[in-house]
Amino acid sequence: MHHDRTRHLGALLLGVASTATLADSTYVPAVDSRLNQQLILLRDPEVITVNLTPAIAAARARAAAERGDRPANVPVDDGGIAGLCDPVIVAHTDSSFGAGQYVMQAGFAEQEAVGVSFVIDPTAFPIKVDQLEVLFATSGATTQTTTRWSVLLYEGNPTTPAAYVFSSDGELLPHLVMPPGTTGTIIQFVVDPGDPDQIYLDNAGAATWSFAFRIDEHNNQTQNPCLFSPPTGSNAFPTTDTSGLAQPSRNWLYAVDCGAFGCPAGWTTFQALPSLCRPSGDWVMRGTYTPVECGGTQVPGACCVGSSCLQLTESECSLAAGSFQGEGTPCSASTCQVATTVPCCFAATGGCVQLSAADCAAAGGVAGPVGTPCAQHICFPEGACCLPNGSCLDAVSPEECAALSGIFQGDGSSCATTSCPQPVGAACFPNGFCLVLTEAQANSAGASWQGAGTTCADSNGNGTADACEQSDPADINGDGSINGQDLALLLGAWGGADPAADIDGNGTVGGEDLAALLGGWTG
Repeated sequence: MHHDRTRHLGALLLGVASTATLADSTYVPAVDSRLNQQLILLRDPEVITVNLTPAIAAARARAAAERGDRPANVPVDDGGIAGLCDPVIVAHTDSSFGAGQYVMQAGFAEQEAVGVSFVIDPTAFPIKVDQLEVLFATSGATTQTTTRWSVLLYEGNPTTPAAYVFSSDGELLPHLVMPPGTTGTIIQFVVDPGDPDQIYLDNAGAATWSFAFRIDEHNNQTQNPCLFSPPTGSNAFPTTDTSGLAQPSRNWLYAVDCGAFGCPAGWTTFQALPSLCRPSGDWVMRGTYTPVECGGTQVPGACCVGSSCLQLTESECSLAAGSFQGEGTPCSASTCQVATTVPCCFAATGGCVQLSAADCAAAGGVAGPVGTPCAQHICFPEGACCLPNGSCLDAVSPEECAALSGIFQGDGSSCATTSCPQPVGAACFPNGFCLVLTEAQANSAGASWQGAGTTCADSNGNGTADACEQSDPADINGDGSINGQDLALLLGAWGGADPAADIDGNGTVGGEDLAALLGGWTG
């Protein structure tokens, strides 16, 4: 209905929030792969806010009046919307968007996008979009990185035409700039509630809305991304969580077209992706929207904000970063006691007791997150671990998996139902062409696989990947030249069976080998 509203160089307020330092990283080997996952640990977040200036607001209001594209079914009163509906926060990830482990998807290329879709109550439409967030990370960056990006919104799944597109321009909407080192930044796209030009989405028939973030331009994508991952030392990448894939049909990847050996081109759900292309967790993304028509009245209940108990609706409690205890629940002296304690786990019994953090440490327990009840905390999770060589290890803890440079698949997961990404390496075709493939793919294509971690890099620029170059057997010392050094080695092995000097492979170093060496002489 509103697909003519696609715009660039946006008309909205953007906040780039929660720039953070990442440390104590454990890496999955960074091979050239479309699925290049790196496990990183995020800590020490800080908040950066980008404010909308009055001049931009005024220009935006004039542009909105000229376009006249406000949805006809949205009631308007002096620039605001009618009704007092509560905002709703939606996400598939269980990430807190704060300190913790994340998986950086380092195989992500320019023009590729991360997307999430949400099915909501049809009576909630039309909705007003308030805020969209995504977490990007760098790993050991040797330089400051600048990423040009776009945010896209859809009235349905991402396979439908975008209803809105806003792209960074470095002025109205800043590019994503991250410092050297291992860091993380949340792009927080916020619509000023006082702005007359709001984002509205209608129900296109599936009671679904979606949003996506796209990398328009990396800081340094040096080569064809179908053959080489963008360098991890000079680019930023989107992230997934580490608890396993909870919503495979509602996480989406937009991939560039790399032909028969690439990931499916265009938009594909994680569920439909082959294991070589499927991330191991949910995108670290969340959105906030407000229904224009309130479908019903929320009943207030006890909301624990720290140790304080307030009577709020569930939406109000969420906005206050509180823990909602249920509709109609009263506040009492003990209602929010759990908000200041930790679930304390004991290895000897596997049991959990709600204690203060200090008492838990003194008792020799293992403390969980503050404010989490034992009933909602898994004390000693165990599950499947996907190892860098493509194998799977059962019944290990997240810490044990990380120590093996693996990706933990979630508590209760098993190798029997887990498809681990297989390692990739250079595959050399008979004509000298090189692709980064799994060993099984290389065998199916009739190529010679060079081993896990090998690449198609061409360091000498001769048009043939280094891994696919065949050295001359007469170059006995392997220095790239056939000269007196090789002759000396051959004469020293004369009459013997040294395989390095036995150029013709007949089992004896002799005249035939000398002739072959002199025939290939380069000096």
